[in-house]
This record gives sequence, C-alpha cells and structure tokens, in this order.
Amino acid sequence: MLNEIRFLFLSAAAMCLTLSSCAPQPYYRAPAPPAPAIKVPPAPPAQESVKQTIPPDGKIREQDVRTKTPPPPAAKAGKEPPRQASVESRSGAEASPPPPLADDSSLLAKITPATSPQRAASLRLTEEGRKILDAGDPAKALTRLEQTIVIDSTNPYGYFFLAKAQYRLGRYRDALNFLDIAESRLGNEPFWLAEIHALRGDNFRALGQLQRAEASYNQAIRLNSGNRSAADALTRMQGEAQPAQFQTK
Repeated sequence: MLNEIRFLFLSAAAMCLTLSSCAPQPYYRAPAPPAPAIKVPPAPPAQESVKQTIPPDGKIREQDVRTKTPPPPAAKAGKEPPRQASVESRSGAEASPPPPLADDSSLLAKITPATSPQRAASLRLTEEGRKILDAGDPAKALTRLEQTIVIDSTNPYGYFFLAKAQYRLGRYRDALNFLDIAESRLGNEPFWLAEIHALRGDNFRALGQLQRAEASYNQAIRLNSGNRSAADALTRMQGEAQPAQFQTK
C-alpha cells in the first residue's frame, strides 16, 4: 500500500515536471535604451513696448531735454509765416518791369569796319529817311526809304521805317506787313522789337482793333520798360475808356 502511494506521488511529480517543460517560455526582449533628453532653449525675454510717459506734475527731466528736440514755436496770430512772405516778395519782384534798355536807335553807330559797303550805304539812307519822317514829310521819306532795301534787302531797319512811313500815310495794312518782315530780322534785338510792337499797336488802334493794340503796347513795355511811345499810348487809351464807362452808367 505504501509503495502504491509512493508510486502515485512520483508519477504526479513527473507529470508536473513534464507539463512545466512543455509550457511556452516567455519571449525575452532587451530593454529599450533610455530616450535622449531634449534640450528646450530658454524663451527669449519679452520685448518691452516703448511707451512715451508723461512726467508727473508737468516737469521735464534733464534727459528728455537732451534727447528730444523741442517743437518749433507756433506762429503768432496776425503774422504770416516767413515762407509766404518770401513768395509774395518774389512774385512782386517778378511782376515789376525790367529796367529800361539802353538807347540803340542810332543807325550810324551800327556802321563798323566789318560792315559791308552795301549795308553801310543802306543804313545811311535809312538814317536820312528817318530824319525826313521826323520833319513831317512821310511821302518824301518813303521814296528815300524804298532805296534802302533796293541796296540791301536784308536791312531790317529799312523795313521798320518803311512801315512807319506807311503808317504816317494812313496805309495801316501795308505798315503791318513791313513790320512782320522787320520783326523776323530783329529777333535778337529787344530794343528794336519793342519799337516794332509799339508801332504795331498804333496801326491796330488806327484800324479800331483796340484789344490787339493794347496787347502790342503791353508787349513793347515788357521788352523795354523805357518805351515811351507804348506807355503814352496806353495812358491815352485808358483816358479814352473812362469817359465811355461814365456814359454807360
């Protein structure tokens, strides 16, 4: 009986050993290496907003005075800023007429050793024709002046005094034509251009074209403020216009 119990115990023990050997063994996994530590950079310091503080009690620190430029003083009431005054003074200077030009009416002074014989003879005849005009004989002066352009057709002064003789004879259209020729040849002589515009104004005024006459007189004065012919004509026109205004009223 004892032997049977021992046999059974040994059999049970053997069976347990067999079962334990046949059970699946757990899978061996090597431990994972520790994860490297991630370094987080420190956050940048927050930027401080620049704020303009007002000092207490209206006091200004010495540092503020050194670093800040004080604003320009406000313009006083009733006074104009300097810039506006300078603009007005400049516009007034531009509006003022230029000084009178030097007298360049002498035709004999234009005869120099470099002057061609034809031009010299034409200028002498032109001077003679001008003197006859001033003496009050435009018909005789016209005959003499016509010879000036026969001798030298490029003599601009001959055309000018031909226009003056035609004006004195009442031939205003012919006078304007001669003035156009003279102006085309005297483009670089402001003294004589002023004379041309003044005589052109006389012809327009004689034809009843008062606005064109006034424009020509003003152009003559702009070129030469010393042109007495244009200045006197404008004064006469203004005097003639004033009574007409009173009559209309």
